[in-house]
Amino acid sequence: MASNKKYWKSIEELNPESSVVEALKQNEFAQPIPTDQFLGDKDVLERSSTTRRDFLKYVGFSTAAASLAACEGPVIKSIPYVVAPDEIVPGVANYYATTISDGFDFASVLVKTREGRPIKIERNDLGGKIGGVNARVHASVLSMYDKNRLMGPQINGQDATWAELDQAVASGLEGLNGAEVILLTQSFASPSTAALVKAFTKKYPNVKHVTYDMVSVSEALDAFQEVYGMRALADYDFSKAATIVSIGADFLGDWQGGGFEAGYAQSRIPKDGRMSRHIQFESNMSLSGANADKRVPASPAQQAAVLGYITGSKALSDVPEIIRPAAEQAKRQLEKAGSKGVLVCGLPCPMAQKKVLNYNASLGSEVMDVTHPIMKFSGSSTAVQDVIEGVKNGRIKGLITAGVNPLYAFPENGFAEAFKNLGFTLSFAMRADETASAAKLVAATPHYLEAWGDVEAKKGMFSLVQPTIRPLFNTRQFQECMLAWTGSTQSYHDYLKAFWQENILSGSSWSKALHDGVFSSTYSADYGSLPATATPARHFDTGEAMALCLYTKTGLGDGRQANNPWLQELPDPISRATWDNYLTVSAADAKRLGLTNTHVSNGALNGDCVRVTVGDAVLERVPVLIQPGQAPGTVGLALGYGQKASIQAEMQTGVNAYSLYKELKRFRLPHLRLIFGIHLIVQ
Repeated sequence: MASNKKYWKSIEELNPESSVVEALKQNEFAQPIPTDQFLGDKDVLERSSTTRRDFLKYVGFSTAAASLAACEGPVIKSIPYVVAPDEIVPGVANYYATTISDGFDFASVLVKTREGRPIKIERNDLGGKIGGVNARVHASVLSMYDKNRLMGPQINGQDATWAELDQAVASGLEGLNGAEVILLTQSFASPSTAALVKAFTKKYPNVKHVTYDMVSVSEALDAFQEVYGMRALADYDFSKAATIVSIGADFLGDWQGGGFEAGYAQSRIPKDGRMSRHIQFESNMSLSGANADKRVPASPAQQAAVLGYITGSKALSDVPEIIRPAAEQAKRQLEKAGSKGVLVCGLPCPMAQKKVLNYNASLGSEVMDVTHPIMKFSGSSTAVQDVIEGVKNGRIKGLITAGVNPLYAFPENGFAEAFKNLGFTLSFAMRADETASAAKLVAATPHYLEAWGDVEAKKGMFSLVQPTIRPLFNTRQFQECMLAWTGSTQSYHDYLKAFWQENILSGSSWSKALHDGVFSSTYSADYGSLPATATPARHFDTGEAMALCLYTKTGLGDGRQANNPWLQELPDPISRATWDNYLTVSAADAKRLGLTNTHVSNGALNGDCVRVTVGDAVLERVPVLIQPGQAPGTVGLALGYGQKASIQAEMQTGVNAYSLYKELKRFRLPHLRLIFGIHLIVQ
C-alpha cells in the first residue's frame, strides 16, 4: 500500500532557500569528510592535534576507526597461570548473575567474563521485572575501568591505610561530643544494608540516616505512603492495558526507575485486531510521547488541569480550550476501558499523585500493582531540605555521604560553602567527585562488579549482587565499613550469607539463589521509620512566564556515569545530539524570543546561547535547541551534565542543571536572556 508520508531530516528543510538542504539531497554530508588527510598519511596522523571528540565526530565507530584500532601496537608478553583456575577456559566466556543498584538504575543482569575480566552486561531473564537493562546498565561495565577511580582511602587529601581511616572516623565521631551527624546515602533498597545502618546508628545515636535520590520521586513516594502505608511506588504492567493516559510521565524513559518498555511493547502487538491506545500529555518531547497514538504538548499548568478533569476534581471548563478535545477523549476512553485502563502521572505534586492512585483504584485497574510495589527509591525531599538547612545554619556538625554527590547535585544555595565549615566530613566514593574532593575523609569504594550485596527492587523479589572480578584497587564497600565501625570482625560476604539464610531463604539453597541471582520471599525487610509527608496542592500556573522542565536524558541519567565515553557519545533518541545538554525550545517561542538554530555549510548545527536564571542561580552560555514537539511556554534542560571533578577534560561537557533544582522540584520559573555567542550542537 502506497504511503504519502514525508519524513523530515531536520527543520532546516522548511527553508526552501537553504543551500545545505540542496547539498544533502544526494549526500549524507554537505562536504566530504577529509579522512584521507589524517588517516592516509602516517606523518600527518602523528602530528594531528585532533581531539578524541572531533575524531569521533568525523568517523564515529566506523570501519576507519576500527582500522586504526587494529594498527600495529607494542607486543605484550603474558605470564601463564602456574595453576589455572578450573572455571576459566581461554576463549570460553563465563556468565555470572548479579544486580546493579547504583541509586538510579536497578536491574538484575548477567555479566559476561573472559579470562576473569567482565566485558559485557546482559539481561538476566530470571530477573523478571527487576528493572530494565538500558544503555546506562550496558555501559556500566566500562565505568569499572575508569582510570580516574580512587585507588585507596584518603585523609585530608593524602593517601592513607584503612586502619588509619578507621581510627580517624572513630576519633572524629567521638570528638563531636554527641553533636548531630547526618548519614546521607543513596537509596540502597537493600535489606542487609538497612540492618547494618541500623546497627551503626545504634552505636552512634547522634548519627541520623537520611536517604537522598539525586533525581527525586519524593512526591510519588509520599502519596503512596499516605494511601497504602508503605514507602514505595506503584508498579505497572502495561501488557494488560487497553488504554494508557500519561500526564507528564515518560514511562518509556526514566520515570520511576524505568523498566516498563517490555510490557508496553506487548500491549502494542495487535491481538484480534486490537492493541492498546496511548494518549500522552507532556511538555518536553519524550520517548513515550514519540510512541503515543496521540501526543498533546501541554505546559505543567495545562497538565494539572487535565489531571483534575479526568479524576473529577475540576470541570471541563477549567481545561484550556486548545487541549479540551484531547482531555475529553482521554477521559472517555479511560472510562470505557474500565479495569484495562490506567492513568499515570509525572507531576511533582503529592496531591496529584494521590489523585492518580485513587483514580486507578476506582477503575479497578489491572495494570496498577500495589501489592508488590517498586522499592527502588525511598528518598524524602522534606528530609533532604532539612539537611541542607541544618548544614547551612550550623545545627548539623558532621556529614557522611555514600552513593551521592551533594556538592554537585544540590541546588545553588550556599551549601558548598557551609560544607567546608563542618567539623566532620566523610565521603564514600568511587571517584574524587565534587563532594569527595572537599571531604576531610574519603573511603574509596569498589565498582558493583567487584562487590557483594542484595536488593529488593520489587516487594518480595530479592536479588543478589556478587563480584565478577577481584577489586582492582585498595577499595572497601560501604557495608564492610559499617561492620568494621560497629566492632564486627565478620566480612560482609559472610554477614550477607548468614542474613539471607536466617531471614530470606527459608531453608532454600544459598548457592542456587546466587546462581540464579534472584529469589522470591515473603520476608518483610525493616527499612527504618517512615519519613514525614505533606500533601499540599501544587500550583503550576506560571502566567505569562516560561516553565523550565528539568528531565534526564537516556544517556547520562542523573550523571553518576558522566565519565563514561560510551554514554557521552550515545545520540539522544529524540534530538540525536551527543556530548551536551541544551535548552529545548518550541519553534514558536524561539521566534518570539529571537532564538535561532543555524545549519552551516558542513551540515553541523549551531545554536544561540542564553543565560538561564532561576532565583539566585545562574547558568551562562546554555545552548538552545529548537525542538519540534516542545510545548509552547515551556523549555527543557537535562540534568546530569556539567561535572568537573575527576572527569576527563573531553567529557566535561554541558551545564549543571542541578543548580536550578530548587526544593528538588522539576518545574521552575526561569528568566532567559540571549547572550552573544553560538554553540556547536553535535548531532
